[in-house]
Amino acid sequence: MVEEQLIRRGIKDPRVLAAMVEVPRHEFMPPDRRADAHYDGAVPIGEGQTISQPYMVALMVELLEVTPTDKVLEVGAGSGYQAAVLGQLGAEVYAIELIPTLASRAEATLQRLGYENVHVVVGDGSKGYAKAAPYDCIIVAAAAPDISPAWVEQLNAGGRIVAPVGSLHSQVCTVAQKRDDSLHTVHSIGCVFVPLRGQYGWDA
Repeated sequence: MVEEQLIRRGIKDPRVLAAMVEVPRHEFMPPDRRADAHYDGAVPIGEGQTISQPYMVALMVELLEVTPTDKVLEVGAGSGYQAAVLGQLGAEVYAIELIPTLASRAEATLQRLGYENVHVVVGDGSKGYAKAAPYDCIIVAAAAPDISPAWVEQLNAGGRIVAPVGSLHSQVCTVAQKRDDSLHTVHSIGCVFVPLRGQYGWDA
């Protein structure tokens, strides 16, 4: 998976590649989909949600530029896989998930695998998670109509947000860095994610 799907497509950060090797992706798959653990695409995990394509996880984490001293907010914990990759990089991770059954399953998997630096909470991730703010990095695993003002407010100066931003059916992986209470935005590649729900998501 790492050689064929990541390195050949330009993922270069050795820490990200090592984390993708170390985290057992199959452990985050539903039992009946574990044979698809290294499939080159998103895979359903129930509740209308998916575990993201390995390449998209690697790309977004690489763009986030996480360091071991960072506190990271992940919006859309899903299966817990991306949170585990971030935790493998040494960051303190708060992964918020709107759907309680997915949050419970992700938390159980992460605890079983020993990711003590990853914390799963239930809530509306479009509003961030103020209780643990501020964050050095925010990564979003759902299609957002725009960068949520709550994310900007909860981000440290100089911090980065990586999120798929666009329409319901097509987004662009967007990197936004906070500079003096304004955002400097750079666009990466096109992508398609499940919709972000909540106050600043598509429910609005």
